[in-house]
Amino acid sequence: MEKFALLARLEAKPGKEREVADFIKSALPLAQAETETVRWYALQIGASTFGIFDTFTDEAGRNAHLGGEIAKALMAKAPELLATSPVIEKVDLLAIK
Repeated sequence: MEKFALLARLEAKPGKEREVADFIKSALPLAQAETETVRWYALQIGASTFGIFDTFTDEAGRNAHLGGEIAKALMAKAPELLATSPVIEKVDLLAIK
């Protein structure tokens, strides 16, 4: 059962909203390849605000994801696509249905 998660908020630069959406959607195959990532969601929260939410069964899985290919790609593209640095929060899951 998942007990650990990450919530990343991404704010697109003006005019880069479509590119951010396409970029995070393109990360799905990378997430699918991560055996320790249980669930992975790419979100659009507002016109220029996006997010990624992922869940893990343990801290080791969460840390592996933070050092994985999606995180590396995000940090490489951040200066080009994002208005601010990504806000990445560690989340403890209290209940799941």
